[in-house]
Amino acid sequence: MATLSAKCMKENQMGNCGADDRVAAAAAAAAADGNDDDDGVYKRCCKVGVIGAGAGGLVTARELIREGHSVVVFEKSTTVGGVWVYEPEVDSELLGVKSDRKRVHSSMYASLRTNLPRELMSYVDYPFLPRNGRRRDGRRYPGHQEVAFYLQDFAQECELLDFIRFGVSVEHVELEMDRPDGEISWKVTTRRRVVDGFEEVVEEEVFDAVVVCSGHFSEPRIADIPGIDTWPGKEMHSHNYRDPQSFTDKSVVVIGTGASSDDISRELAEVAKEVHVSGRSWKSSVEFAKPVGRHQNIWLHSMVKCAHEDGTVEFEEGSSTVADVILHCTGYYYYYPFLDTKGLVTADNKVGPLYEHVFPPTLAPSLSFVGLPQKVIPFPLSQLQARWIAKVLSGKVQLPSQSEMMKSVQAFYAQFEASGSSMHHLHYLQGDSQFQYDDWLADQTGSEHLETWRLKMYAIAGQNRSDNPETYRDIWPDDDLHEEALSSLRKLDTNR
Repeated sequence: MATLSAKCMKENQMGNCGADDRVAAAAAAAAADGNDDDDGVYKRCCKVGVIGAGAGGLVTARELIREGHSVVVFEKSTTVGGVWVYEPEVDSELLGVKSDRKRVHSSMYASLRTNLPRELMSYVDYPFLPRNGRRRDGRRYPGHQEVAFYLQDFAQECELLDFIRFGVSVEHVELEMDRPDGEISWKVTTRRRVVDGFEEVVEEEVFDAVVVCSGHFSEPRIADIPGIDTWPGKEMHSHNYRDPQSFTDKSVVVIGTGASSDDISRELAEVAKEVHVSGRSWKSSVEFAKPVGRHQNIWLHSMVKCAHEDGTVEFEEGSSTVADVILHCTGYYYYYPFLDTKGLVTADNKVGPLYEHVFPPTLAPSLSFVGLPQKVIPFPLSQLQARWIAKVLSGKVQLPSQSEMMKSVQAFYAQFEASGSSMHHLHYLQGDSQFQYDDWLADQTGSEHLETWRLKMYAIAGQNRSDNPETYRDIWPDDDLHEEALSSLRKLDTNR
C-alpha cells in the first residue's frame, strides 16, 4: 500500500508536504475535516501525482483533495480541458504513425458537437446546465467549446487551479520499490518551459501514488491495407481532421463506423465529390449499391480489401472506386510512453492487467487509471472511479488481496475471449454494462447510484441517433424526460 509516513502526515498538516502553501493548507483542512472514521481512527494522507488536467484529471484531483490527500496535477498545456480544448494545428505527419512526428493532443474538429445530451455529460454533483455569456452555447448537444468552458468552470469553482502545474510535461514515471519501509513510490520526471519557452527545467519529485488521466485519443490506430505502399493518394487519420475545405471535389474513402466516421463523412459530403464509408459491421438492411445522405453522395461498403497503384480502392463486397484520400476513423491506442512499471503494466489496444479497469493488482493502489472505458458516458464514470481511488488511498475502502484481484482479472479476460470479442474492445462498456459498472463503483464508496433518468435518457438518445443520424442533435423524442433531468440538475445546482 502506497502511503505517507506518519512524519509526512504531520508535515502535511503543517503545510509542508511537497506542495505550495495553498495546496498544503487545503489538504490539511480536508484531512482535519474528513479523515477520521466514526471510531476516531486517523486515515492516511498520500502525496498523489495526477497526470493530465482534462475531464478525468480534474475530477480526480477534486475527489483526492476532498479525501485529504496532497495533490499535484501535471498539465502540459496552458489550460484545463484536455482533448476538449480545440487546436487548429495538427500532427506534422497526418497519418500518425511516425514516432518522431510533432504531436498535437486534441482530436477535436472545428464543427464537433457532442453526441450525448449535456444533461447526461454532467459530473455526478456538478450540473452541465446552459449558462449566459457571449461565447456560451446553450444547445442541448453543444459544440466542443462549451464542454471546454464547462470544465474550466468546474476547475475554477471547485478551486482546483492552484493544484495544477501548467506547461509541465511528464517525461518519465518510474516505479521505485526500494524504500526502507517496503512501500512502493513513484519518481516523476517533468519538463517545464520557462522564459518565453526558450529555457527548459527538468525536475524530479517522488509521490506515494500516481493516477494516470492523460486520455486515450491521441495515438492513432490505422487499418492495414494491402497494396497501400504503391497507392498514389493521400492518407490521414481523423485525429488530424479539422474541417472539410481541403476535400472539395475529392473522392474520399472513410474507414470506420464509429461516431467520428459518421460525423466526418456527413460533413465531407457537403463539399466532396464522393464519400465511401468502409466498415466491418453494418445493419443487415444496409444496401451497399445505394447512395445515402442528404446529397446522395455517400456510399457504404464492407472492409477495404486492397489498394492499387492506379488509385483504385477495392472493397470486400466486390465494388471499387478511384479515391484521392483515405481517411482512417479507426480509433486509438492506449499510449503512455512516460510510464515505467518494469513490465508489470502494458498498454496498446488495452491497458492491463487492471482490476475493474482501474488498479493493476501488483501495484495497487499506488498506480491507477481513470477514464479508460469507452462507449460510455465518461464524466460521471470518471468521477466514480476517482472517488473509489481516493478512498482506497486513504484507507477508508479496502481492495481485495493482490491474488484475488488477479483472479478477477483473469476470469474477466477468459469470459471476454470466450464471447468472441476482440481484445481491443476490452474496455468497451456498451449498453447496460456501463450502468452496472457505475453502480458497482458507487457501492464501493457508499455513494448513491446514478439517477434513473440518466439510464432512460441514454437509451432514448442512442435510439434517436441511430434512427435520425442527420437530425438527432436538434430534434428529440424525450421532452418529458428532458424536463425531469433539468429539474433534477437545477435543484442540485441550487444546493451546491
